[in-house]
Amino acid sequence: MITVSGLRKVYGSVVALDGVDLHVGKGEIFGVLGQSGAGKSTLLRCINLLEQPTAGTVTVDGQELTALPERELRRARMRIGMIHQHFALLSSRTVAGNVAFPLEIMGVPRRERARRVGELLDLVGLADKAKAYPAQLSGGQKQRVGIARALAGEPAVLLSDEATSALDPGTTQAILALLKRLNRELGLTILLITHEMDVIKAVCDSVAIISAGRIEEAGPIPDLLATPGSRLVRELFPLPAPEPGSVTITFTGRQPGGTPVLSEAVRRFDVDIDILAGSVETVAGRPAGRLLVRLTGERADAALAYLRDLGLLVEVAR
Repeated sequence: MITVSGLRKVYGSVVALDGVDLHVGKGEIFGVLGQSGAGKSTLLRCINLLEQPTAGTVTVDGQELTALPERELRRARMRIGMIHQHFALLSSRTVAGNVAFPLEIMGVPRRERARRVGELLDLVGLADKAKAYPAQLSGGQKQRVGIARALAGEPAVLLSDEATSALDPGTTQAILALLKRLNRELGLTILLITHEMDVIKAVCDSVAIISAGRIEEAGPIPDLLATPGSRLVRELFPLPAPEPGSVTITFTGRQPGGTPVLSEAVRRFDVDIDILAGSVETVAGRPAGRLLVRLTGERADAALAYLRDLGLLVEVAR
């Protein structure tokens, strides 16, 4: 749904993006994770061409946006929704008026606008707030208005610019659950940028880690969890430095649930497993994590091979 190739953005002597390649599949929630100044906001603005890239191409839903003349680009942008960090609502308009605003720009007739606004407010759980003004809303409600407005043009792609960073943890979880539901029910492709690992864990199918304008690693989260040396794994599941002979076992979330794999290895191969440290999280709706262990026994190598056959990532420290 989104393909970014060789994207470069330079501001004077500052290189904000340096040869970024990104591929977002249709219907997935893709997170771009990075700290402040990493280039993630610039990347988002280049994807909808609010910023003109210095070099490279951006293709969204089969259209190469970087090759379109201005009039066609404006039309293409109507299929790209945008959620802002600080809501960007019009204070002088009601909730319904804010959601209707992009429809007015599109020239949608009044009766159709009213019908569409009603549907959208019902979708985000704000049907009773249609006549309220932004100043009367909580932060979570304001973001729901922003989401409804972003959906007004029935976009194929939704871009989220740190949409939860101004919210408290409970409200953040509610907004992420809403985005997940919209992704599922509407088939929306969602590209979100964030500096919060909890956002990635909660809703993302795939992730790219950006640093100093470059993508360090990217792909489906289960693939990255199964990749030796992955930065995502190190940040998700921090462990102490392994001593020689110790074993790091990563559960990628692809293993069948309810299987006590370590207990089974102990029984099958008559080995002892001493757990030195561990970190387990729910990632993309599945349990995943890393354990630092020490195996002893004559058949320790066979036990490690068994664990690898089950799809676990097994790394022995040398």
